[in-house]
Amino acid sequence: MDTLAALLAGNDGHVAAFRDRFDDVQDVQRPEAVTVCCSDSRVLQDHMWGNDRPGRVFTCSNIGNRVVQRTGAGTVVSGDVLYPLEHAGTDLAVVVGHSGCGAVTATYDAITTDVVSEPPGIRHCIGLLRPELEPCIERLPDGRGRADTVNDLVECNVDRQVRALRESEDVPDGTTVAGVVYDFQDAYDGERGELHVVNVDGERDPSVLRERHPDLAGRVQRRVTH
Repeated sequence: MDTLAALLAGNDGHVAAFRDRFDDVQDVQRPEAVTVCCSDSRVLQDHMWGNDRPGRVFTCSNIGNRVVQRTGAGTVVSGDVLYPLEHAGTDLAVVVGHSGCGAVTATYDAITTDVVSEPPGIRHCIGLLRPELEPCIERLPDGRGRADTVNDLVECNVDRQVRALRESEDVPDGTTVAGVVYDFQDAYDGERGELHVVNVDGERDPSVLRERHPDLAGRVQRRVTH
């Protein structure tokens, strides 16, 4: 239990810093954005935004930063993502991929070898990503090494998740959907830990994105532009 004890000790500092920050959100939340992150321990989901305000960001996470789930009604936008858009007045959804994503790597291996040696729960997740990444693989440039291929597919996966949100009738009209990549492997030009904007409302062309969103221009960067 040493690890849990250490985590709880860390919570002491959180308590001291945050004790007065819940006054306005104890009974209601109106988050400005919902983020869909990969549940990777290296992806610091609130810290990456410099967020220290409860109620500002509604954070969802799963392996592969997927926005969909399978139900008896078919594949639908996950309730985790949909809830703040439907019930809390949130009008911005941000899909957050990251360099070197293990889920994307596992899906790439499953596609290229047709072998998945994973427990059922992980196979289920790979099964949700596979139909999204298969078309991406077909369009990637030839001669890419494994690491570059995976990072190209990370970007493509973000695009596909953005598209799923934009095409869903369950997502309220007027919702802005953005896609970003969190980089800690030097996959982009920039500092480790930077977020790079790769997609806004389906637009992927960096020059168009910079023109339409000059306030984001310094963070717009793509590996794959097709």
